[in-house]
Amino acid sequence: MNSYPTYSNRPINKLIEKGYYDPATRSVRAIRGRELHVDSKDWQIEGALRMLFHVLDPDVAKDPKNLIVYGGTGKACRNWESFEAIVDTLLTMESDETLVIQSGKPVAVFRTHRLAPRIVMANALLVPKWADWDYFRELEARGLTMFGQMTAGCWAYIGTQGILQGTYETFAFAAEKHFGGSLEGKLVLTAGLGEMGGAQPLAVKMNGGVAIVVEVDKKMIERRIRFGYLDTWTDDLDKALDLAHRYLERGEGYSIGLLGNA
Repeated sequence: MNSYPTYSNRPINKLIEKGYYDPATRSVRAIRGRELHVDSKDWQIEGALRMLFHVLDPDVAKDPKNLIVYGGTGKACRNWESFEAIVDTLLTMESDETLVIQSGKPVAVFRTHRLAPRIVMANALLVPKWADWDYFRELEARGLTMFGQMTAGCWAYIGTQGILQGTYETFAFAAEKHFGGSLEGKLVLTAGLGEMGGAQPLAVKMNGGVAIVVEVDKKMIERRIRFGYLDTWTDDLDKALDLAHRYLERGEGYSIGLLGNA
């Protein structure tokens, strides 16, 4: 158990002491079990707390050290100071209060009532006249906003499993329209094994096809293999093609990660 004197009087310290957060390494671990950690003993608030910690767990987030959950730049909080302030607030707020979060930063807590939302948030909203990437990046560099993607900023991301169904259906529709309803005997060449693209190899395999998926980041390849989305990998194109043709001849679904730059 790590001890950080500067946090000793802050609510978040209880989670630091239990190993769920290490401020020195900026490591967050998903909270599990039946124990309630929020002072209110309210599962609505505890649930929100756990959602935040879940999306930043290294087994879920793409780049947790930088608060990036998925999508390249989709963040859970604006910065680590905001993360800690949000956690402090969730741990101490009451069951009739509402936390307001603006682009990953907590800005207010209002007394509302038990049937009101516990959290209201909005991410990366800009007046249309200034709604372009250049101005957004300027605001982001000044620490005034963040890009929350779709489910990163609201802590609802559930990993690659969340996109698997849609990816499967997309390949299934292509198979139905062009290949008689199956990808058996077909080679699918694609790229990207990140948090969204990582569903592709398993989706192809589920449709009976063989996939070669090019990915530039070896860590993403290893991650997909570890969680069962990818069968194997190589950094040799000829080897990948030989392996693919072997499974094509058998009529078996299979997936191969190819380390390289598409």
